[in-house]
Amino acid sequence: MKKYALITILSAFSLTAFAQSTTLEERRELRKNLTVKEWNTEGKRKWMDHITVYDQNGNKIEEAEYAVYGLKERITTEYDENGKVKQEIVYDYHNKPYRIRKYEYNEEGKKAKQYNYLPNGKLYSTKIFEYNKK
Repeated sequence: MKKYALITILSAFSLTAFAQSTTLEERRELRKNLTVKEWNTEGKRKWMDHITVYDQNGNKIEEAEYAVYGLKERITTEYDENGKVKQEIVYDYHNKPYRIRKYEYNEEGKKAKQYNYLPNGKLYSTKIFEYNKK
């Protein structure tokens, strides 16, 4: 049993070191046209927990979370010509949109504002991002 625990710890350390040593471009290359499915099991029961879909550029374009009963929430993502997230649409458990997020970026290319809209186009709230180095 201790042997398996040690192997698990070493494997996790190796994967963490690999993830930290790869660049964003290398990680994107590995994710091109990838679909990742996460499954939960309990005894003989098995159900989808999470699914993430990436496009031909390695950008996440869809993410869905599930429960035993089915879909909990789904988010689709659209990108602009610079590869920045332009818009996210959040769907409820009936697969109906209930929130639309649009983003604005600062001069450094970091998120500056997130605008949250209702499906009818009415602005619901705004989130402002602030970056402070210590």
